[in-house]
Amino acid sequence: MSGQRINGHGSRIDRSAPVRFTFNGRSFSGFAGDTLASALLAAGESLFSRSWKYHRPRGLVTSGIEEPSALVQVERGAHTIPNAKMPEVELYEGLYAESVNGWPSLLSRLLSPNRWGTPLFPAGFYYKTFMWPAKAWMFYERIIRKAGGLGAAPEVEDTARYVHQNAHCDVFVAGGGIAGLAAALAAGRSGARVIVAELQAELGGAAHRCTGSIDGQSASDWVRAAVAELQAMPDVRIIRRGVVFGYHDYNFLTVREALSDHLPLAQRQGFRERLWRVRAKQVVLATGAHERPMVFGNNDLPGVMLSSALADYATLYGVLAGKNIVLLTNNDSAYADALVLRKAGAQVSVVDTRAGNAPAGGLAEQAQHAGVTVLRNHVPLQAHGSVRVSSIELAAMNGDKASGARRVLACDTLGMAGGWNPAIHLYSHAGGKAVWNDALCCFTPGAAIADQHIVGAGAAQFGLGHTLQAASQAGAQAAQSAGFAAQASSYQVSEAAAEAIAPFWIAETGEPVSRRSKAFIDYQNDVGASDIELAVREGFESIEHIKRYTAMGFGTDQGKLGNINGMALAARALGKPIGQVGTTTFRPNYVPITFGTLAGVDRGDLFDPARHTSPHQLHIAAGALFEDVGQWKRPWYFPKANEDMHQAVHREVLAVREGVGIMDASTLGKIDIQGPDAANLLNWMYTNPWLKLEVGKARYGLMLDENGMVYDDGVTVRLAENHFVMTTTTGGAARVLGWMERWVQTEWPDMQVYMTSVTDHWSTFGLVGPKARAVLEKVCKDVDLSLAAFPFMSYREGTVAGVAARIMRISFSGELSFEVNVPSHYGASVWAALMAAGAEFNITPYGTETMHVLRGEKGYIIVGQDTDGSVTPHDLGMGAMVSKTKDFLGRRSLSRSHTAGPNRKELVGLLTDDPATVLPEGAQITEVGASAVTPVPMLGHVTSSYYSPTLKRSIAMALVRIGHQRHGQQVQLPLADGRTVRATVGSTVFYDPEGKRHHV
Repeated sequence: MSGQRINGHGSRIDRSAPVRFTFNGRSFSGFAGDTLASALLAAGESLFSRSWKYHRPRGLVTSGIEEPSALVQVERGAHTIPNAKMPEVELYEGLYAESVNGWPSLLSRLLSPNRWGTPLFPAGFYYKTFMWPAKAWMFYERIIRKAGGLGAAPEVEDTARYVHQNAHCDVFVAGGGIAGLAAALAAGRSGARVIVAELQAELGGAAHRCTGSIDGQSASDWVRAAVAELQAMPDVRIIRRGVVFGYHDYNFLTVREALSDHLPLAQRQGFRERLWRVRAKQVVLATGAHERPMVFGNNDLPGVMLSSALADYATLYGVLAGKNIVLLTNNDSAYADALVLRKAGAQVSVVDTRAGNAPAGGLAEQAQHAGVTVLRNHVPLQAHGSVRVSSIELAAMNGDKASGARRVLACDTLGMAGGWNPAIHLYSHAGGKAVWNDALCCFTPGAAIADQHIVGAGAAQFGLGHTLQAASQAGAQAAQSAGFAAQASSYQVSEAAAEAIAPFWIAETGEPVSRRSKAFIDYQNDVGASDIELAVREGFESIEHIKRYTAMGFGTDQGKLGNINGMALAARALGKPIGQVGTTTFRPNYVPITFGTLAGVDRGDLFDPARHTSPHQLHIAAGALFEDVGQWKRPWYFPKANEDMHQAVHREVLAVREGVGIMDASTLGKIDIQGPDAANLLNWMYTNPWLKLEVGKARYGLMLDENGMVYDDGVTVRLAENHFVMTTTTGGAARVLGWMERWVQTEWPDMQVYMTSVTDHWSTFGLVGPKARAVLEKVCKDVDLSLAAFPFMSYREGTVAGVAARIMRISFSGELSFEVNVPSHYGASVWAALMAAGAEFNITPYGTETMHVLRGEKGYIIVGQDTDGSVTPHDLGMGAMVSKTKDFLGRRSLSRSHTAGPNRKELVGLLTDDPATVLPEGAQITEVGASAVTPVPMLGHVTSSYYSPTLKRSIAMALVRIGHQRHGQQVQLPLADGRTVRATVGSTVFYDPEGKRHHV
């Protein structure tokens, strides 16, 4: 028997709106409101995929997000979605889908022999097989991945757009079932801002399967009224198709809202998905529960489904999965499903594992009155069938053993109702610990978490009356805690008498599980009960280890369907209570989330936005090549004609040394510091004194971390008594500002000092070289630029090319240098004016590579290149900058035994014996004569290395153990190409050691 449409059923479909779609190359038709699963079920399809390991035929198991088997690749090209669960795929005109896990084709039996070779593929077989010969692994891998792989990742760019949205609310309700709606009503009626997120397109949860009544009306009618009332509330927002996939600290929740995937491709406009980032004062979790399958032989045959799924397809989509249905259960919910299926026209039998008679007035009695056959005190042993279930073999219970008479019931569909697992995932994300409840046979939320309430099936509240009362109270309490006057509602509920659930994990026949037909726990990864027992026999006791060894719960359903059964069977094999075995860890994401959702609009050029200085287009026109420094595009060098980088850099270096060069230094971090305690803050931050720095003067400073290691460096200028501008490295600007804010806000909150990043506000240009003054004098008439009036490390205000400017005598090259700072919106025009003024002097723009060579010739350090977080000022030979009379951050650490001890790596200069040999940066340094083969102690490594056009030889700086005592000694460097190079240790200052050139 295959599925069929039934008249009078199907609350979600519109029979007047047929929808055409394609599945595995074949054309089908469904209705608007269908899912891909319901439409194919109605079309008579039962084979949807094959299992990855055994290639067994698989059909639908569920009607929701926990579906493990019916996976498809939806659409092609830029719109493709791999591993989509059929029950989640809403049908639309022209939909195209292909099965996954069906290679070489869904109907092919090429790999069917794997079914009969089950003993050859137990848990962990992949750890023990395909290991030899090692060279053949790539061959094995291709075949295995084709046979067992899931969907294919997109091969072309996704052109859809995604968006992020932030929201705040008083009460957030996760789940739009009966419990979630009752909580939202109680909170919303108080005037609180409420957000309800429901993962499905329709609210109500399992109301359509509910047999009780609320205030004299059916549960479905009550849901419609509740939704209408909530929609009319101005401060209530309902997010449909919105799955809460993460619950983070301080009631921060992440919600994925699907916006357009349910529409035909041609109609998709705007954003595809929205990521809601919600901050809530109070959270109500009404996440429901997942039905458990039952473990018995061949429980993966097509036609074996969850009992609740059978009822869902009949009620919501008007699809009857079979005509002769047997429901297996250990609890009352199957009887509610039986009533639905019986009403839909199926012949229904219920096999109940519980002994004794059902209570009067209960669902079992109602089902029997409706014509449902009930067989109690029997357990399932194995299903029979080839490509679809045809019968179920049962055994009568004798005490706790399935040793009674056996019987076989014919059927075309089998429903499993093994109990309900509360969806406690979000509770666990927030740090909650689950506890086992013997009476309810499930893990339930443990200790309460502040500002959080759990209601409904998610809290193991399975009775309708209990659910409504607890949910309404939770919603009212949440609103009250958020500052609103709220009251819980009282509901008149009519429901059948309940019978307690009885635990059932697997039939206890006395026969080892390994000798029975394969009984599956994890359908997607082909994990059976025998695999759990094997893992325990092989020494795995932790449920986390068992999970990893067997791959249980590793699939796209993340164990929602089968993990609790696996834990129970692990407890059985270990001889422990289930509560002692515990659960595996629930982590975000609750369902698979696309990369597009997480990226939002931050993709392509916006993923890592490029920052341009004001003269960027002028640099492009001048032929500059760029390098990325942080997010800035900095000119790297300016090649002419056919110059390579080395030729261009040599030309630029000599131009600076002999004439004049200009560099765009706008990317350097600039922090404006103001307030009565500004100087005091700098005195704490830097190792040298700052309190007496004169207004109009600049000073170079080293900044340390708490460990006494160099954190950053830069020049700071005192503009006024309580006003400074600090410069930092380009990459360290944000880090340094955050560092200072941390200390001011947490340790020195009484300091009156205020810091603002002004990096983007100022364009900074360095005029460098012997002719720099002559160039600047042509465009700056109101500042005396002479040495006497404007000495090194001082600051003046004036106009440059008619623009108000801050001019500083600072040098990172060792040459005469003027640093011109103008507001950034004038940057391009001032750069052009400086270039024009310097034309008669052959002014040469230069980039970062030339800057590195110039500073290397002078021995100036770059933090992050010549330091690595383990270097002190003394190691750099800059001990003179460390004050002996004041305190500063990191000072105490400088006196630690290790920091102040001998045998530290220290910064030195290196000159190779062969002047033409440029050492590779990072090259290791050893003692002379050390073997190039046998491992030997390393003395250090090269931090900076260049060829100096000025000196016509190579130069390098390096961190070398006790390097300051090695001046004049030789070391050797074994290179990657097999050569060994010798170099002499010396000063880091290779050019103008007296420092005369910048004092002219």
